[in-house]
Amino acid sequence: MNCKNCHTELHEQDDYCRNCGAKVIRKRLTFKNLFEHVSETFFNYDNKLLRTFLQLFKQPEDVIVGYINGVRKRYVNVFSYFALAITISGLQILIIQKFQSDFTFYDTSTEIGVQQQAIFDKVNKFTTEYQSLVMMLYIPFYALIAKIVFLRTKAFNYTELLVVFMYTQAQISICVAFFTAIIIPLDLMSFATYGMSIIPLQFFYFVYTLKRIYKLNKLQMFLRTMIFLGLLGVLFILMVIVTVILMFQSGQMQEMIEAQKAARAALL
Repeated sequence: MNCKNCHTELHEQDDYCRNCGAKVIRKRLTFKNLFEHVSETFFNYDNKLLRTFLQLFKQPEDVIVGYINGVRKRYVNVFSYFALAITISGLQILIIQKFQSDFTFYDTSTEIGVQQQAIFDKVNKFTTEYQSLVMMLYIPFYALIAKIVFLRTKAFNYTELLVVFMYTQAQISICVAFFTAIIIPLDLMSFATYGMSIIPLQFFYFVYTLKRIYKLNKLQMFLRTMIFLGLLGVLFILMVIVTVILMFQSGQMQEMIEAQKAARAALL
């Protein structure tokens, strides 16, 4: 008998390959053992993925600083975790696209309301389609802001701060996707309220993580948070400018302008 993964010769009583460590599979694939495999992979407490997810809430410094200092086996590495978050965000986009037509923010019984709703739909479609790109673009800016805010603290360099925000952004994205799968289809909250509630939650999680990895007291963290907010405001303005440029290039901005002109003409 040989290992199906690396083809190393095995003994009949072996349960794991002595070369690659793969588990020896003797049973044919059925729904029962497929479900057992999925459960063991994703829901076992000793599993890396679940352990990483939980620990990023309880003790984020254990995962993040541990990875920076060379602990690479205990938790899911930052690139795999971030790739997983992007994949899950893709599923989130499918959910939003399926149910977003059910969310109306303007009175569509009037011509003006129809035009306003059309503008919103175009903006929402654009931001939804480019969500993964935006998520990746934010990280270098977050790391730069943190580097400026903690300039006198030499604990982490810029590259290490990229790791910090890749983990934290991935964690937020996974949580948002999970709640999207519940809140949006069941219509538990208006889409606008849900979208706005994510922003402060994301910010507080960033603050919480930075406080723990830098081991700061409340006053130190408050002062740095104020600086971070100011720089984040500048970042937000820059991102709005980039978004507008992308919308101009895609032609969606011109469509919005035409829709606004039509709405104004209807008022007259």
